[in-house]
Amino acid sequence: MASANREPQDDKKEDKRSSDRAKSLDTALAQIERQFGKGSVMKMGDRKAVAMEVIPTGSVALDIALGVGGLPRGRVVEIYGPESSGKTT
Repeated sequence: MASANREPQDDKKEDKRSSDRAKSLDTALAQIERQFGKGSVMKMGDRKAVAMEVIPTGSVALDIALGVGGLPRGRVVEIYGPESSGKTT
């Protein structure tokens, strides 16, 4: 019987902790957006698909890894790597 009495209290404590965590997260996100601007924090699954023109690299694996199907047209792209790694070929 004693454990039955503790369960609702434990649930209330857990709800309060969850509520406190949610408030803390919201406060942190709001502060980051104030400091760095809206859109600086993106949640997984909230990504909006953006249609853009791309230049295919000729490598299907690289195009997939870039996420848009190639190099975005009208943007600066830096290809970086050690010497003799095949950057120019």
